[in-house]
Amino acid sequence: MIDKIKDECIKILENEGINPVSVIDFDVNGKVHSLSFAYITETYMQASEESRLVFLSALKKAVAAQEMGVEKFFEGMGKLLLMTHLSEKFDIK
Repeated sequence: MIDKIKDECIKILENEGINPVSVIDFDVNGKVHSLSFAYITETYMQASEESRLVFLSALKKAVAAQEMGVEKFFEGMGKLLLMTHLSEKFDIK
């Protein structure tokens, strides 16, 4: 099931004319982090099946809502990944 959901996400990217290996750059405190569409998708595909289905559903809605766009959707998802990764580096009490 995981591969089917991931494959559908990649197919949506390709249908939208986006190469899955192309990257989005994020500036975090002057340091640029580059995440590919494929990496963002792959990372979310490591979550529970319910979360993977939510990701796919949100991606489909981004395609349908055209004004948001797939790129904006992935920018948001990438920011969430970076915030999670960066927050894990700090021992917040």
